[in-house]
Amino acid sequence: MSCVHIPQKSLVLIGLMGVGKTTVGRRLAHALKLDFRDADEEVEKAAGRSVSEIFEDFGEAAFRDGERKVIARLLEEPPLVLALGGGAFVDPETRERVKARATSIWLQADVETLVKRVSRRDTRPLLREDDPETVLRALLDKRQAAYAEADIHVDASGGSHNLTLDSILRALDARETSA
Repeated sequence: MSCVHIPQKSLVLIGLMGVGKTTVGRRLAHALKLDFRDADEEVEKAAGRSVSEIFEDFGEAAFRDGERKVIARLLEEPPLVLALGGGAFVDPETRERVKARATSIWLQADVETLVKRVSRRDTRPLLREDDPETVLRALLDKRQAAYAEADIHVDASGGSHNLTLDSILRALDARETSA
């Protein structure tokens, strides 16, 4: 384990659904003794309903608007680890806010790995319309350019969440020593 100091700004995990943002984010927060927040959970708390219900009742645009506001509020808090929903970083306003106030970390995984992971639960509104592999490939095509703007890129496709955590800690350590 590398010797990472407590970050001076928030760490924001981005990437496609199923890549492990929430699970790895909780572990990262624990390792760094920071608070952890999941943007989707925070949106649900603010709206008093699930992400699926928000999508069904109001549509994706309304969800994204609420998500943008919640993320803006969370980024005003003292440094924390924040897992964003898969589409949040694609929003230009959110992306600029994250760039200004946080260090963004793109968790990357191949689509085959993501399909295996997301098939374990039926809680993802965007996967109800079509075959998960088709949807994930289309989402990756649409979001990859935005994700590529992240400060740090980490391969999260192989092995355990702990390996991904170690990769993040090494990347943060390397970033800190080069600063």
